[in-house]
Amino acid sequence: MAQNSKIEWTQSTWNPVTGCTKVSVGCRNCYAERMALRLMAAGSPNYANGFRVTVHPHALELPLRWKQPRVIFVNSMSDLFHKDVPFHFISKIFDVMRQASQHQFQVLTKRSERLLHLSSKLRWPENVWMGVTVETADYLCRIDHLRQTPAAVKFISFEPLLGRIPDLDLTGIDWVIVGGESGPGARLMKQQWAVEIRDKCLNAGTAFFFKQWGGVNKKRNGRSLEGRTWDDMPLPERQTVMMDRNG
Repeated sequence: MAQNSKIEWTQSTWNPVTGCTKVSVGCRNCYAERMALRLMAAGSPNYANGFRVTVHPHALELPLRWKQPRVIFVNSMSDLFHKDVPFHFISKIFDVMRQASQHQFQVLTKRSERLLHLSSKLRWPENVWMGVTVETADYLCRIDHLRQTPAAVKFISFEPLLGRIPDLDLTGIDWVIVGGESGPGARLMKQQWAVEIRDKCLNAGTAFFFKQWGGVNKKRNGRSLEGRTWDDMPLPERQTVMMDRNG
């Protein structure tokens, strides 16, 4: 339920919830669904339900056992604000994040309406970064919902980036991640789309992280955008930690 992560913008994953359902165009080739079905076939008890939404109370306190500070992606195999995740369980996850103040927790959702609806009912610690996924300009409303939450750090993941984002407003946004889709059936990301977002981040003073070009062989395609890597993080101390992690 927790492990060191190969995701470029985090260090560890913590999955007190697994499983999800498709909600928008970026979900078509979901990596988490493929992985969950493989784990179910391999007999993993945490994935006995495959990719059906499942809460795992036994995994709640794992971050409290990790004494060394780290950056933790919450529910890499699910969406915390899925309608089938009970509010009381979401609240317990927030309680653990507040207690584990040595860590920085990254929460990412496509369900921004429920995020906004529940945000005033949650106790938001300073070490929780809240993000939304935006695949095309059709989902810019998710950013508006995010802006209305009391999260101390707000970020956007444009991954998979599937179209140009011409009217991007970065007001109140601390961090932006851009990445192309990877794996079987990966769809194209054009360089122009990524460069436009990068330039808007530079103009707004928003930290910019270019994750990958993606494709079927993402390692071959690499992470360089216009001749350099972009690994900015929203907080200076986390920037140092991630640089150490990446060597």
